Amino acid sequence: MSEVFEAPLAARRTRRPDAIIHVCVTCRAGEDGASRPGVKLADALEAGLADDGAIRVERIECLSVCKRPCTLALSGPGKWTYVIADLDNEGHVGDVCEGARKYAASRDGIVPWRERPLPFRKNVVSRTPPRGA
Repeated sequence: MSEVFEAPLAARRTRRPDAIIHVCVTCRAGEDGASRPGVKLADALEAGLADDGAIRVERIECLSVCKRPCTLALSGPGKWTYVIADLDNEGHVGDVCEGARKYAASRDGIVPWRERPLPFRKNVVSRTPPRGA
């Protein structure tokens, strides 16, 4: 009986995701410089997207947008890649989850501007075309 329930979970873990959220975990914040807001953002995104096999969260060392933490890059196979900065590790988690789901569901990574959550409209640092475009 448990095999019926385990197979879909195993398939979700091994299938290629439709979107990857690369979260910078290097930048430090606060007066002591010890707090890493990207780590907190990655933790919250992993929890918020735990049941979504189409999106994977990856922690990376640096996106070179150090003056605008928290920063992430959103990429997917055959899709435009977006770098989004100035994210609050608590207040923007729902927006990032929503934006990533819309991105994952899109054919080319371009979500119509009015359908994007606010940080995906106001905080975009760059947009890079897919390879071979």
